[in-house]
Amino acid sequence: MAALPEVSDTLCPVARSQAVIGDRWAVLIVRELFMGNRRFDSLLAQSQATPQMLSARLKRLEADGMIQRNRYMEKPPRYEYELTEMGRAFYPVILALREWGETWCKSPHEDVAVRYTHLTCGHDAGVGTVCEACGEPLRREDLKAELSPAYAQERAARRDAAKDLKSA
Repeated sequence: MAALPEVSDTLCPVARSQAVIGDRWAVLIVRELFMGNRRFDSLLAQSQATPQMLSARLKRLEADGMIQRNRYMEKPPRYEYELTEMGRAFYPVILALREWGETWCKSPHEDVAVRYTHLTCGHDAGVGTVCEACGEPLRREDLKAELSPAYAQERAARRDAAKDLKSA
């Protein structure tokens, strides 16, 4: 069982959920894990958190049962992070945040940051939690992502800046 946060004073599921995943950094870390980034340096570059903040959030997400870490190098010890069943169940929330952000948090001339093809039906999935073409609920493993050129460039710039900083 996951180490549940101190929310014993409420039965509200929203408050309890917020205690696990309720800050910007935790949500961005989970987003990155869904995007396939599993190592500390990649998570650091794309979340733009400080190393201390990232480390603290990873530990908290692990303690709460959202992620697990797996050692991939002995000396020095290095870990990859992956979503647990609990973490993978958060994907509809990521999609809902994406939909809300695409609708309310951008200028009209901006393109959709990530377009998904729903592999089940072969059509553009749209920006919601269900496929616009076939109406099926969207699961990460059933989607092929294509980043807009601007978003791909933004992510590459973060990755390159992190590499430059590391080699300096």
